[in-house]
Amino acid sequence: MSEAPNKPLPFEELAKAIVARRSDYGHISGLQMDRAEPGEAWSSLPYRPVFVGDTETGVLHGGVVTAMLDESCGMAVQLALDGTRAIATLDLRIDYQKPATPGLAIRAHSVCTRVTRSIAFVRSTAYQESEDDPVATATGCFMIGANRTNMLSDRRTNPGPNSTLEAPDDVNGIFPHSPFARWLGIRDGDDGTLVMPFSPKIIGNPILPAIHGGMTGAFLETTAIVGVTRELGAAAPPKPIGLTINYLRSGRALDSFAKVSIVKQGRRIVAFEAQAWQDDPTKPIASAFGHFMLRRTPGSDEE
Repeated sequence: MSEAPNKPLPFEELAKAIVARRSDYGHISGLQMDRAEPGEAWSSLPYRPVFVGDTETGVLHGGVVTAMLDESCGMAVQLALDGTRAIATLDLRIDYQKPATPGLAIRAHSVCTRVTRSIAFVRSTAYQESEDDPVATATGCFMIGANRTNMLSDRRTNPGPNSTLEAPDDVNGIFPHSPFARWLGIRDGDDGTLVMPFSPKIIGNPILPAIHGGMTGAFLETTAIVGVTRELGAAAPPKPIGLTINYLRSGRALDSFAKVSIVKQGRRIVAFEAQAWQDDPTKPIASAFGHFMLRRTPGSDEE
């Protein structure tokens, strides 16, 4: 599998390797690393119609922001290392500050704040025009030496990204107004579950291969939005406030399933918990806990 024994890379070579050999989803999405410093990465993602979560507003799907922050944080961690070890996201907390302005690119500045023998800590800010006016912020932990692969040097077993960024039309499906959810192929399953079919376009580590952590996060968030909306009989989907994702196992080249439960419901805020699994519901690949804000009901006197 390896083209050569893993050797520490000089920083300039490390940065070039990260740009050239990233996740499949990262390549397909158009995510770019614009600048690199030791332990620090600046990245950008162009606005594309397929990234939209609600065609009525043009606002990006929260999962697009989550996936960008996950990969950008990974870049910063790799830039703090020497290119010889695999990394994997352990947990990622996203706080949504405001909706991204439609039509504008989204940018991220990620900083690896500390590296121990086994764990790296990182924080990131997603913004559009100014880092002082964030769209979302993130903090996360990454495992160092997570597996025996090395995306920066190992030879992949498949030809690489060839998917397009086009969402299929499905006016009768559950996501007529969410191109990104349709692009992921998410559909209804049994007993209130949702299903995200495996596809090469959602691969994170192409050597294993393993599903991109951001795609799993996007799936969990989408499941939570759909499940909470249905259970409460809401007229409109809730607005994400914050989401903490815990990655428990690698998402393999299999279909994924997810289900949500409401932990606490208030007049305006809902706390939820969601789990995703593959072949065994008792062995989840990831879990998420977060809060949604319920949209105001027309005619209500609430704030």
